[in-house]
Amino acid sequence: MNTPTPPSHREVHSRIRVAVIDDSALIRRVLTEIINSQPDMEVVAQAPDPLVAREQIRALNPDVITLDVEMPRMDGLAFLEKLMRLKPTPVVMVSTLTERGSETTLRALELGAVDFVSKPRIDIVHGMQEYAAEITDKIRAASVARVRKLVAPAPGSEGGAADTLPSRPVSGWSTEKLIIVGASTGGTEALREFLEPLPPDIPGILITQHMPEAFTRSFARRLDGLCRITVKEAEDGERVLPGHAYIAPGHSHLLLRRSGANYMTELSQSEPVNRHRPSVDVLFRSAATHVGRNAIGVILTGMGRDGAAGMREMHDAGAWNIAQDEESCVVFGMPKEAINSGGVDEVLPLKSIARAVIGQITARGGRQNRV
Repeated sequence: MNTPTPPSHREVHSRIRVAVIDDSALIRRVLTEIINSQPDMEVVAQAPDPLVAREQIRALNPDVITLDVEMPRMDGLAFLEKLMRLKPTPVVMVSTLTERGSETTLRALELGAVDFVSKPRIDIVHGMQEYAAEITDKIRAASVARVRKLVAPAPGSEGGAADTLPSRPVSGWSTEKLIIVGASTGGTEALREFLEPLPPDIPGILITQHMPEAFTRSFARRLDGLCRITVKEAEDGERVLPGHAYIAPGHSHLLLRRSGANYMTELSQSEPVNRHRPSVDVLFRSAATHVGRNAIGVILTGMGRDGAAGMREMHDAGAWNIAQDEESCVVFGMPKEAINSGGVDEVLPLKSIARAVIGQITARGGRQNRV
């Protein structure tokens, strides 16, 4: 069994050691003050660009790096790619909430960044406490995340194309089935790996991924270009169609309702649940109510416990639920909590989940096969 590289510094230092890389002296100061205000972390290095940072990282070997995307001399993506090939280290990207910033950040997650936060808004006082809680939570998650060496694809490789799964078997798939998915830290790449092999006539899929409003549309568009199914940001009042995946927008909870024989999407801007909007628990509970035993639940990598209670409700309503295993998770938080809640039927490595979902859809003429 492969295990994450042990954080050797943490054996000597009780605090998480962080390097802050940003070309703005003001941003560096703000992030440093936030991080140093926490009892369990400290900034051990600050750098205005990756070239300066490179020497500091070699000398100090930090546990976590916060990395600006756009910097002089070497941009954050180029530095991240080199870092993940030569010295894999947990990285939290600090990104602008723009269309261009979202595309660049999604590319950073592909290259191996653990997570990202928006640039702090220096012009406001209100909200800084919430921002500080967000970034320090993500640094804590990154400090225990599994990071893997970035390996270039073999010449002529087509990625996951060879692993695509077959379309509808002779027995057919029930149009009543839905696949309900929740993810957080590490989930952007996990969702890509889960969705890419699925056949174009798979039952409808609803997804809640913790992600800011400015990013979900770009994320859906990126997945849509990679997958055989249609992937889109969910809108209110859509009929859920086979071969489509609907991603909760960053500003709203995603729920389900019934309209005759059809499933329909519903968006809600009600209060955050488990500090999240969209919340996985909200989607899972809605599926428990309206889909019941016709649902296949999937919970992927992520920190925290969002989704655990809702997955137990899905299980009690007859759904078949799958959790990603610890070894393949970036952060084994949400799946672990769902398992501990008693709501999970199978625990599988990420690469096996798509095939297992199809197996459950087709089992016993399209009925779940719970023992």
